[in-house]
Amino acid sequence: MADTKGFIWGLGRRKSAVARVRIRGGSGKVTVNDRDGDEYFHSAVERNFLRQPFVVTDLVGKFDVFVNVKGGGNVAQAEAIRLGISRALITVNKELEVKLKEQSLLTRDSRMKERKKYGLRGARRGTQFSKR
Repeated sequence: MADTKGFIWGLGRRKSAVARVRIRGGSGKVTVNDRDGDEYFHSAVERNFLRQPFVVTDLVGKFDVFVNVKGGGNVAQAEAIRLGISRALITVNKELEVKLKEQSLLTRDSRMKERKKYGLRGARRGTQFSKR
């Protein structure tokens, strides 16, 4: 189901990163926060995260991707975008769900940072013991 401008939406999250992904038919251009995807992500691993859902479903170069992402680090943002793209592709074609699920591209990684507890230096680390 596309919105009024022909975009199909997908939401992806990882750690504290949230990616709002819009896709529509096009030439395969990726835009992240109004910058080119290759300019935004410098690492080849992060760029591969963006392309992975298209490679798995044999749709490379068929969709333009527009992403607004905030929070987290580079890898968490790239993984959130990957989940958002996968969810949007399922909206396009329900039959792609099997291929994406086999590669675990539809599973939201629920691991989050553990909160700091009072009296401790971090989530679990206590203060250093002093004998005197």
